[in-house]
Amino acid sequence: MNIGYARVSTAEQNLTLQTDALKAAGCERIFEETASGGKADRPGLEQALDFMRPGDTLVVWKLDRLARSMRQLIDTVALLQSKGIGFRSLTESIDTTTAGGMLVFHIFGALAEFERAMIRERTRAGLDAARARGRKGGRPSKLSKADLRMAATLVGDPDISVAQVAKQFGVSTATLYRHLPSARTGNRKN
Repeated sequence: MNIGYARVSTAEQNLTLQTDALKAAGCERIFEETASGGKADRPGLEQALDFMRPGDTLVVWKLDRLARSMRQLIDTVALLQSKGIGFRSLTESIDTTTAGGMLVFHIFGALAEFERAMIRERTRAGLDAARARGRKGGRPSKLSKADLRMAATLVGDPDISVAQVAKQFGVSTATLYRHLPSARTGNRKN
């Protein structure tokens, strides 16, 4: 049985184009949804998956209607395969119930994996180049060296709590403890 899944991102968009194409492709039941593709919680898709049985095929008008990213798409199709359910995209002519369709889908998966590896390599190379120029990564410190010296003096006073010192400098107590581990010990007022 072919089961259709149609999704639009906003209420202003119309599902008619998708549902007409899914009906023309022989879908006996169509699940519709208005939800962002980036959302993990998509009740319409979950209903379609719950309804489907091994041997059925999930049909979408276009790949981006099922998933926002290649990783999400691959994970979803892998879930379908584990349940014995096929997948078909009308616009891209992908059909995992055929050998050729599976080949195309695996090529997409390999390209997505390659893209992730390239992004990791570029990120690593950029960070290495920045370090070589003397740049340090991460967020700038909220406390200057002068602030840290003053905070250390205040933390040394047993009548002033760490929370009070943190509030004075506009940071959390965790930030203060990270910069001044000695603030954790000793006879202190909380």
